[in-house]
Amino acid sequence: MTATDYEQAFWLPYTANRAFWKSPRVIQSAQGHHYTTAAGDRLLDGFSGLWTSGLGHCHPRIVAAVQSQVAELDYSLGFQATNDKAIELAGQLAALAPGDLNRVFFTNSGSEAVDTALKIALAYHHARGEGHRSRLIGRERAYHGVNFGGLSVGGIGANRKAFSACLLPGAAHLRHTYERSQMAYCRGQPAWGAHLADDLERLVLLHDASNIAAVIVEPVAGSTGVLVPPVGYLQRLRELCDRYGILLIFDEVITAFGRVGAAFAAERFELLPDILTVAKGITNGVIPMGGVLVREGIYQALMQGPEEMVEFFHGYTYSGHPVAAAAGLATLAAYEEEGSFEQARAIESLFEEGLHSLQGEPNVIDIRNIGLMGGLELAPRDGAPVGARGFDAFRDCFESGVVIRNGGDTLQFSPFLNSTGDELERIFDCVRGALRRLR
Repeated sequence: MTATDYEQAFWLPYTANRAFWKSPRVIQSAQGHHYTTAAGDRLLDGFSGLWTSGLGHCHPRIVAAVQSQVAELDYSLGFQATNDKAIELAGQLAALAPGDLNRVFFTNSGSEAVDTALKIALAYHHARGEGHRSRLIGRERAYHGVNFGGLSVGGIGANRKAFSACLLPGAAHLRHTYERSQMAYCRGQPAWGAHLADDLERLVLLHDASNIAAVIVEPVAGSTGVLVPPVGYLQRLRELCDRYGILLIFDEVITAFGRVGAAFAAERFELLPDILTVAKGITNGVIPMGGVLVREGIYQALMQGPEEMVEFFHGYTYSGHPVAAAAGLATLAAYEEEGSFEQARAIESLFEEGLHSLQGEPNVIDIRNIGLMGGLELAPRDGAPVGARGFDAFRDCFESGVVIRNGGDTLQFSPFLNSTGDELERIFDCVRGALRRLR
């Protein structure tokens, strides 16, 4: 390989790689709310990592916990044995979670957490003698990671296109919850749209409830463009799942740990799912980790047969990794000591005002938000690929010293839980300037 080939060996995820290597954006260090690039430029992170780092980068408590743990126990086998940090973290998560979501299965990512949750749902029905409940219901425009289970229940066409022949045959989809004519520029939950949950009735009539294992939804759909659930929608979905004996799974990989001003979106929306997935904020993004929180009755249904038998044939080499668990423990401690969830709730209105101040800027066709999640949708550029205008806005902001994210032509915002008013103002002023420079 030539030196140039070696420098470009890295195949970046969800990236236009050929365009990237013509003008690489390389982060070399981070501290607090800022990145520093390889060129020495300092950037304000307006997306807190990738929905991950709500406490800020290189948080001293988490850094110290990781350094200490890796020197004490770097790894231990996780099958038929475990480590003390994984046990402690599971207990703390169970104590933090609402209701009886008190059993925790660790994974290494949100994608793995989703696939694990789906398998738990199927195994639960099988253990109860209802193995015919094998159909899984997702939702259009949903993102549930990139493993085959998550892709199957996910509803973003570009993610599914190349792999459609190999997706799970038993997956079906609810209609999505977004209708711009009824919801444009809504602040918080739209008043219109609770009835959209009744689309589950259509699938029950089509497939019969006795064949449906679970419904999985993001409480707030994140990567597809921050689609906020209508008032009453999630509650209606819970009622229908209860009526037909269907498990309700909340994918909270993005929404957990303060992103909507509470430990979990289930708490913010005041309802209890049967299974709940987490990742990202569980370690503040420091070490890859995910998890599945399961209600007690589901866990107990699987604890059958001889005690020496494996009850659930599933797991990963790094499930409950001790260094990740130590990072998770330090992260939960920091959330509590710093009042992070309360901090996030306190700056919601400031974030909302700043985001909606961009209404009327060139090419803006919608703005939506809840908690510290925001989406600003741009009109697609005529004759250009979908997302071209959004990417140009992202790149303009990056070059101007602020990092946001574009998902297609929707600019996405996910500020730190402890962001200041000045930082929010700078983010939105930067976006405003980029929008005015775009064609």
